[in-house]
Amino acid sequence: MPHAAQRFGTTTNRLRSTSACFNSPGRTEPGSCKVSPIVALHTVKIEFVSKISTWRKVGIVARVAGQQVGRSRTFTAAKGAARATARSFGNVLHQLWLELTGVIFLVMALSFTGASFREYGKYHAGQVGVGSVAVTVCCAVTFAWFGVSSFWRVRKKRSRS
Repeated sequence: MPHAAQRFGTTTNRLRSTSACFNSPGRTEPGSCKVSPIVALHTVKIEFVSKISTWRKVGIVARVAGQQVGRSRTFTAAKGAARATARSFGNVLHQLWLELTGVIFLVMALSFTGASFREYGKYHAGQVGVGSVAVTVCCAVTFAWFGVSSFWRVRKKRSRS
């Protein structure tokens, strides 16, 4: 592989004139020479040039493009509008989720309430013990609490916004 100075003619001429300037008698100071070297005199060749992968180049270009787009007033306005729309849809979807889970819990509480009445009838007939009635009543009360509290959360969120 040829030396860097041999590949570029102007660099070779400057290096020769600079080395001649430094080697001539009476001019031993670096500041006394009129021609300044582009590369240091001890640099002969470049051993290794790191190659950047294509994906890294794409990443760099994307980052720079993103920075340029981020400075645009139109993009900033569009980003603000998208955030406001997403926030609004997110709030509505969260309220819908709370109402849906509230309905599901209340339906389950109604189911456990019916089971509690059946278990009480069996208990009164002497077929089951108190434990099964207590379990169905506790489940009915728990699921009713979850359903009602879910609707309370919806109302609380609605009053805040």
